[in-house]
Amino acid sequence: MGLRKKNARNPPVLSHEFMVQNHADMVSCVGMFFVLGLMFEGTAEMSIVFLTLQHGVVVPAEELPSGSRTLYHYGVKDLATVFFYMLVAIIIHATIQEYVLDKISKRLQLTKGKQNKLNEAGQLSVFYIVSGIWGMIILTSENCLSDPTLLWRAPPHNMMTFQMKFFYISQLAYWFHSFPELYFQKARKQDIPGQLIFIGLHLFHIGGAYLLYLNHLGLLLLMLHYAVELLSNVCSLIYFGDERYQKGLSLWPVVFISGRLVTLIVSVVTVGLHLAGSQTRNANALSGNVNVLAAKIAVLSSSCSIQVYITWTLTTVWLQRWLEDASLQAAGRRRRSRARKGTENGVENPNRIDSPPKKKEKAP
Repeated sequence: MGLRKKNARNPPVLSHEFMVQNHADMVSCVGMFFVLGLMFEGTAEMSIVFLTLQHGVVVPAEELPSGSRTLYHYGVKDLATVFFYMLVAIIIHATIQEYVLDKISKRLQLTKGKQNKLNEAGQLSVFYIVSGIWGMIILTSENCLSDPTLLWRAPPHNMMTFQMKFFYISQLAYWFHSFPELYFQKARKQDIPGQLIFIGLHLFHIGGAYLLYLNHLGLLLLMLHYAVELLSNVCSLIYFGDERYQKGLSLWPVVFISGRLVTLIVSVVTVGLHLAGSQTRNANALSGNVNVLAAKIAVLSSSCSIQVYITWTLTTVWLQRWLEDASLQAAGRRRRSRARKGTENGVENPNRIDSPPKKKEKAP
């Protein structure tokens, strides 16, 4: 029996195309090893570090008004948990891509460039919706919406609840998974620097809020940021569906800038009230006490700089689009004016440059 010819859809094993097409299956196998490790006594302890939250402490009822409960702080073992849920994020990303976004792009018959933008907007929209609902549930359950003062006086200052820690672990895992996705999604080289800055800024600020125990403030600012970004991506998805809505969706930059201003106000007010009460002279960063002048300057400058950077980027992009549209409209007006000059009262002008030459009549 002869050897079967290689199918174009089945690339060689461990090749670039093979890794891209089957990365979700390979990541699923890696994640399954950690899950199967729970079945054996010798590997159960190691698997638990990857699957469940670590560094939990039982706080007695005397220290909390709500009674005895388990609270968490951060530690080195959190890196293992972030790694496992990063694998989960890659699997979910591939599932949404294959069963939702690929079918939409085929139905719309988009170009390669628009297809990449559709995939990015679709993935981020799903993430923003899930994170927004999850974050609002946490803020409501911890009474942050009914009592905003908890944003700067939530005790104890170096502990967090299970749902708060799990939220931050999931956020870090999602943004870390974006690095290998640049390879799996075949990102263009010219787009990679911008994507790296976008991902790095999210990791920097989410990790900073997590490590400094500014959990409630970071969560509230993330909700504001995700709401504005969700509007941006939804506008992109609607535009891909029908380009006639392009002018109607131009209102969202006003909402975008308004969201940045609200974020700045909340950051300044909350951080100021959180850290301005009394500065601790013998502050210990390892215990989570950041009530020092250096922490004030770092947090406020970081929050202000990122908002200024994002606003400046948006302004630059829209200014370029405005100049391009203005040049296209000017070119269109020039063409229409030349066409009107070539026609006088509905009669074609024989002196037009683009008019066809008259044929010479033959002498009889």
